[in-house]
Amino acid sequence: MTNPLTPKQRTKLARQEMPVQAPDVRRRDFDEVNLGLTVIQAHTEAARCLECSHPKCVEGCPVGVKVKEFVELIYDGDYLGAAAKIREDNVLPAVTGRVCPQEDQCEGHCILGKRFAPLGIGYLERFVADYESAHGQLALPPIAPATGQRVAIIGSGPAGLSAAGDLVLKGHAVTVFEALHEPGGVLIYGIPEFRLPKAIVRREIDNLRKLGVRFETNVVIGKTIAIDELLGDEGFDAVFIATGAGLPKFLGVPGEHLAGVYSANEFLTRVNLMNANKFPDYDEPVYDCRDRIVAVVGGGNTAMDAVRTALRLGARRAMLVYRRTEAEMPARAEEIQHAKEEGVELVTLTTPLEFLGDDTGRLRAARCQRMELGEPDESGRRSPVPVEGATFELPMAVAIIALGTGANPLVQSTTPDLATDERGYIRADDETLQTSKPGVFAGGDIVTGAATVILAMGAGRKAATAIHAFLNRQSKGHDRDSGHQV
Repeated sequence: MTNPLTPKQRTKLARQEMPVQAPDVRRRDFDEVNLGLTVIQAHTEAARCLECSHPKCVEGCPVGVKVKEFVELIYDGDYLGAAAKIREDNVLPAVTGRVCPQEDQCEGHCILGKRFAPLGIGYLERFVADYESAHGQLALPPIAPATGQRVAIIGSGPAGLSAAGDLVLKGHAVTVFEALHEPGGVLIYGIPEFRLPKAIVRREIDNLRKLGVRFETNVVIGKTIAIDELLGDEGFDAVFIATGAGLPKFLGVPGEHLAGVYSANEFLTRVNLMNANKFPDYDEPVYDCRDRIVAVVGGGNTAMDAVRTALRLGARRAMLVYRRTEAEMPARAEEIQHAKEEGVELVTLTTPLEFLGDDTGRLRAARCQRMELGEPDESGRRSPVPVEGATFELPMAVAIIALGTGANPLVQSTTPDLATDERGYIRADDETLQTSKPGVFAGGDIVTGAATVILAMGAGRKAATAIHAFLNRQSKGHDRDSGHQV
């Protein structure tokens, strides 16, 4: 079906608004906030596409989703065909349709967005993935004949899952090793249910199982088994390290040892993966947020996830303490808006200098410094500087530190010939993601530092392409160590 609307008529169509739960309802439950487009909304949104001859949106997508083609299929009413088209490049469409920062990626490059609201590409991606699930049909791409070669993937987060999907489609036998008791990585332990339901992640992982990907949980590479053993006795032909950057960063101020002070990693993992929100039905508590003052330090998406989770755990007051202004917050605009609607207080131009405890060693307040914006820093954002003499006490019973993460050193420390940089991240070739260890590749946050889900998936795809080429060379008689024919 050809869209009969002229480009001018298409620009007059309003971008379809995402239906959401009412703030006063959602702030007390963990049900998903965004409810998804209706069929009519999806068709109307698809009609807005300008069908560019050289779609800039594809250039803005780290995994190269064929946006124009899948949107045309939605307009034609072929929603399963649209899902299949997305899966050619993206094995997690129901996930990225929910948590990918499209405003900085595909939608940020949309030509329509130069004068009007950009096409709702993320909304449409989510729509077809959910349609596929609701109708009990799965549009899986074809799998190449088995190559007889085996790939081990360390970590089941977005980089690992993306690489696994691409490699299994190329005919390789893929096993994903996960340290925790459930696969999914940050998608499971780091992103709250109200933003990314766990059933969605499990569904996508089950789809990978249907393609032939094997998952082994409770395996800590570097403790349970070493990389050298994977390449040796275990018989794997290549390894992809996709462990992410899960080592929490703290402020480094006095009082961070007090009861009631958490890293965002620990707090969110306890709630998302270990059901701390259902204590005492599940034996995994967090220091009680109910009817208490909770402060989250940070301004990114993880900080937003933590403070909105605290609200849902019954916090009397939930604050986001950030050293710059709201305008500089790196969190997605939608997440900031949702948080404010739910009652989160933004305490900006403020940074804690010290956490203060009571006689029992529990947190009671933070001594904070007022800040003002000075000159721009290396990222281009104006640097916060202290306002002389402007300190104050901010009452709180729970503090959650959400300042980003660093490289977990476990794999690197148990693999001596694996080169790392000065921050402890694994060194890998920019194009091939090959590490200093032959047959071992690395990508995602463990190489670049903490980034987004979709950028990690892009690294997974790049690694899969390089690993496939490496295995092809191996099968033709190349020596693993030298890369020369033997």
